[in-house]
Amino acid sequence: MKLSLSENIRSFRKQRKMTQEKLAEALGVTVGAVYKWESGQSQPELNLLVEMADFFDTSVDVLLGYRIKDNRLESVGERINAYCRTLDPTAISEAEKALCKYPHSFRVVYECASVFLVYGAGNHDPQQLRRALELFEQSRMLLTQNDDPRISDATICGNQSTIWLLLGEQEKSIELLKKNNAGGIFSGDIGAFLSIYGDEPEEASPFLSEALLSGISNLLTAVIGYVFLFRSRNDWTSAMDILSWGIALLTGLKTENKPDILEKTLAEMLVLLAYVQQKIGMQAESVESLNEARTMALRFDSMPDYSLKAMRFVDHPDQTIVFDILGATASESITNLVSLLKDQRLADQWAETAENEQ
Repeated sequence: MKLSLSENIRSFRKQRKMTQEKLAEALGVTVGAVYKWESGQSQPELNLLVEMADFFDTSVDVLLGYRIKDNRLESVGERINAYCRTLDPTAISEAEKALCKYPHSFRVVYECASVFLVYGAGNHDPQQLRRALELFEQSRMLLTQNDDPRISDATICGNQSTIWLLLGEQEKSIELLKKNNAGGIFSGDIGAFLSIYGDEPEEASPFLSEALLSGISNLLTAVIGYVFLFRSRNDWTSAMDILSWGIALLTGLKTENKPDILEKTLAEMLVLLAYVQQKIGMQAESVESLNEARTMALRFDSMPDYSLKAMRFVDHPDQTIVFDILGATASESITNLVSLLKDQRLADQWAETAENEQ
């Protein structure tokens, strides 16, 4: 417990523009006593502390520099997290105190487990890592108390898997992830760990493919979401940048110049690009992007292929089912996308591209 009595006596004295002599006179002590208090060589007796606090119009705890900790459950968690953000080692002792006080609180047990994981990983400390493993297992037993949608049994298993990996138990880490890989949530980790640590790296292939496809899908959905977000901010430069990146990503994944699901998605991205180009005054480029999107859409719709055979890096593409919530055909998807944008000028330009094709 850190007190700051000496600094506070000096600070309060100076606020009142008093010399050490004047304070000594007011309290009925020697100048030497005041000097020792302020230099930290000695401390005033309790009765003088009370008298001094009254003289300075403050409380004893403020004069001492002591702050009573808020030990309510919510505050304990926030305080521990604050220590972790600066990697303050106080977090470890605070975590153990919290566990003694709230041993059956999911939030406290889970957050303390996270503390030991963070510090154990950073310090390469097996003891702290095993303590984290134990607490995460305990938190699983208390999971019915959880009200944080970001935390589930799967995320706890993911943390435990990380700990086993840090402890050099790669097989345990991988098996735990495999048992809890609902929806392919851990496919990327499983694939990476199998290819790095496994005896048969080829076993990683389907997991890596699944993770890549899921990641690409999430990224492209995020790109579309960002375009609408940037539109609400009138930030057309950022919208252009993220669309250019998304289109480059898609283009880089194609291996063949033939219609496939990637080309359908590219056509949709090009329509969004045309919209943004129109907004920043690039009219010629906007028309060009729309024409290119129309060509891709017609080519896909003439012989639709929803497989991922032409996508780079993906093994066993026939085992993957692909669908687009915007529409089954490319033309339908783009029509729905233009409708969502609610821009009459873009709608008219898209209609013109159809007329030009006839």
